[in-house]
Amino acid sequence: MLVRAIAVWLVLAVLAPLNGIIRNAWITPRVGERGGHLVSTFTLCVLIFVVAWASISWIGPGGRGDAALIGLVWVVLTVAFEFLVGHYVFGNPWEKLLLDYNMARGRVWVLVLITSYLAPRWAMRLRGM
Repeated sequence: MLVRAIAVWLVLAVLAPLNGIIRNAWITPRVGERGGHLVSTFTLCVLIFVVAWASISWIGPGGRGDAALIGLVWVVLTVAFEFLVGHYVFGNPWEKLLLDYNMARGRVWVLVLITSYLAPRWAMRLRGM
């Protein structure tokens, strides 16, 4: 089950940067940085849920506890990817990476993590599992 959950997360790890490319190329120039961040975050949350819904039967969790574990794995992998790749590959300073987690400054990236955690459970429920 966890190997399949990680395989699905790899799909999400491809979709997320594509979402960012679209944000930078088309959305942000039209609605500004804040609007681009909001639209992009919402779009990624929808994509995460759609991928979870499409793949949950294949992943095969045995119950809500397994779904919670899948969500936790997706969150840990996402945060690790965000910080490790963001810092060591793209050279972003830690302060810039942490900025996306500052909801007081209008950054709602944390919604992606919440969605990642809850999406497997929601998908199971909608699939009647």
